[in-house]
Amino acid sequence: MNILITGGVGFIGTNAAIYFSYDKKNKITLIDNFSRVGVDLNAQFLKENFPKIRIINSYVGAIKNYEKEIKTANVIIHLAGQTAVTTSIKKPHYDFKNNLLESFILLDFVRRNNPKAIIIYSSTNKVYGDLKHLDSKYQPIDENEKLDFISPYGCSKGATDLYFLDYARIYNLKTVVFRQSCIYGPHQIGVEDQGWVAHFTKQFLFKKPITIFGDGNQIRDLLYVEDLIQAYDLAINKINKSRGQVFNIGGGVKNVYSLLQVINILEKYFKYKIKISYQPMRVGDQKYFVSVNKKIKKLLDWQPKTDFKEGLKKLIDWQKNNL
Repeated sequence: MNILITGGVGFIGTNAAIYFSYDKKNKITLIDNFSRVGVDLNAQFLKENFPKIRIINSYVGAIKNYEKEIKTANVIIHLAGQTAVTTSIKKPHYDFKNNLLESFILLDFVRRNNPKAIIIYSSTNKVYGDLKHLDSKYQPIDENEKLDFISPYGCSKGATDLYFLDYARIYNLKTVVFRQSCIYGPHQIGVEDQGWVAHFTKQFLFKKPITIFGDGNQIRDLLYVEDLIQAYDLAINKINKSRGQVFNIGGGVKNVYSLLQVINILEKYFKYKIKISYQPMRVGDQKYFVSVNKKIKKLLDWQPKTDFKEGLKKLIDWQKNNL
């Protein structure tokens, strides 16, 4: 297969490139504008270890830079975009351009030039808003939860999410949307605004303090990146079942942890306590998000395989060797 991955040297993109490279029949091209901190490290790793992977430095919307690759792609995994709620509030125009506008340019170009391609879109649990109505009755979230686009980030990701679903309905494109919870694993640098598990582990490695926004009891189901990419693979191979579908995907009830619980695990692992400061909860943050994972289990026979503590060690080992 010809596989095109946007945001290809980012955290998920790098892992996806590695995963699909193990099938020697796959030809893989990565598109990335190298705007995210640390992606040079991933690009260098891929060049040294997977020299057949082609990397094109480009914005997604600059179609002319990789037009041939789009037209000949069997699979497009669209991961590129602005990833932080805080950045979207400070720079809403930048967020709109990188998440909605450039995604639409890609999607509509595929509609007009390669409608048989499978297109996977990496969406987010943030399309459900802050879920304040669940404060007193926490329960796993399924795809029927009401959408509530809080913050420019929620709007740009949510609108793109719905465009991808509608293009399957109106134009019969083979689009699949994954509303992802907290993904973590190797090749993730982690910053305060995004990728909090990797950010926490990095702070422990360098013995630097952690700022928690809220009380630290926010709950998430943590999903190891390779499990996510296996879901992508299943969606591709079972496209007759997955096309036009949206899937909530996370670590599920077996991998549910609060921020403070993760810090406690890291304190035991590193054998020291870290300085913690607290700030008010950020706009659009959710006190609770756990994916049901029932729909994806039913249609694709997928479920998370990696226990959080096992995956966490793999992330820490990678950071120790690379940061």
